[in-house]
Amino acid sequence: MERIAVFPGSFDPITIGHMDIIQRAVPLFDKIIVAIGTNSAKKYMFSLEQRQKFIEKAVERFENVTVQTYDGLTIDFCLNNDARYILRGLRNPADFEFEKAIAHTNRAISNYDVETVFLLTSSGKAYISSSIVRDVMINGGEYKKLVPSSVKYKCETK
Repeated sequence: MERIAVFPGSFDPITIGHMDIIQRAVPLFDKIIVAIGTNSAKKYMFSLEQRQKFIEKAVERFENVTVQTYDGLTIDFCLNNDARYILRGLRNPADFEFEKAIAHTNRAISNYDVETVFLLTSSGKAYISSSIVRDVMINGGEYKKLVPSSVKYKCETK
């Protein structure tokens, strides 16, 4: 059976922390689907199309990584893509507690057998989050050290 993992998130934008998780997971799975979830109640800085292009360019060197978008529950996306693993990155204890609750919920609401696999973000990247990157971008800071080179942002001057 093929080992397929889903790495879900909004990736608004993808960061070098996300890339760290992807790169380290590549040898662990036959296929990794970077799954960009959509939430109509959430306001995104980058459009779904922009986020998808950023990620596709960033992961193009990995033969076993694809990018898809989805609506609804991640567990349903896994079922529809024959994925038996959900890949999640952990930066700190708060991430672990949050992700643990989601993993337990996924097991409780589904008859589909999916394991959540946690990878710790490398220590030099553990401070990076998409929300921090967005704040740096909006305020005209040097964001390029925090994201893959595929992520482009033109700061609007007021």
